[in-house]
Amino acid sequence: VQLQASGGGLVQAGGSLRLSCAASGPTFSSYGMGWFRQAPGKEREFVAYIDWGAGRTYYADSVKGRFTISRDNAKNTVYLQMSSLNPEDTAVYYCTASIGYYRGPSAGAYDYWGQGTQVTVSS
Repeated sequence: VQLQASGGGLVQAGGSLRLSCAASGPTFSSYGMGWFRQAPGKEREFVAYIDWGAGRTYYADSVKGRFTISRDNAKNTVYLQMSSLNPEDTAVYYCTASIGYYRGPSAGAYDYWGQGTQVTVSS
């Protein structure tokens, strides 16, 4: 599976952005998809995840109620709608994919990664 993330940019605090991650491969619907982020000098941290089947979703506490993950299996794409952004959300955002279900918040548990897209939130 190859992943291509896009949609990052510069936004003011309180604003919104939508990230997209397009996946290659004919079995996209069999993969759970997620987003992590990494700020300078920090470890990569879990943001959100959506299972392959019923589409159960999981969120980090820091983004719950502000971010929404969704997927369009017909387009082999997963989205991260981000609203009420604040400067602490500034990071490179990476999409990830793995067979099956949510594997927890550790980045090492996931199989495939996109190249990352920069999100910068100004105060």
